[in-house]
Amino acid sequence: MSLKEQIDADYKAAMKARDDLKVSVLRLLRSAIHNAEIDKQRSLTDDEILGVIQSEVRKRRESIEAFQQGGRQDLVEREQAELAILESYLPKALSREELEALVRETIREVGALSVRDMGKVMSALMPKVRGRADGREVSNLVRQILEGGEMKE
Repeated sequence: MSLKEQIDADYKAAMKARDDLKVSVLRLLRSAIHNAEIDKQRSLTDDEILGVIQSEVRKRRESIEAFQQGGRQDLVEREQAELAILESYLPKALSREELEALVRETIREVGALSVRDMGKVMSALMPKVRGRADGREVSNLVRQILEGGEMKE
């Protein structure tokens, strides 16, 4: 079963179960996928759908930050619930150690020597971690390793 079929099946099940939050989140996700398909003028692959899901996850995280700064705990809780639903469609996230090992391996593969080679590293690394790690975190880790700095949390 493709990822899109899984989302559609879960949407129908949520409607039958009258799970308003899940129905709302999956309706928005299906709409985002549909819009991406219109833009590309074809059906999306599972990897492309993961990209759409990651985009929606990123939006929720940014909203959570904004609502926390604004002191709107009620909205923070709703966004966190939506985030949990969306994250259930992403592959299991890489641990910090797994990510660091992948970064070091990719740096060796492309022969990167300095921060100027960061683009080569990132272009080789991102397909390996797609959906399993935050791009900003990956970028920071690559930069730290290339600069020869210690791993910081």
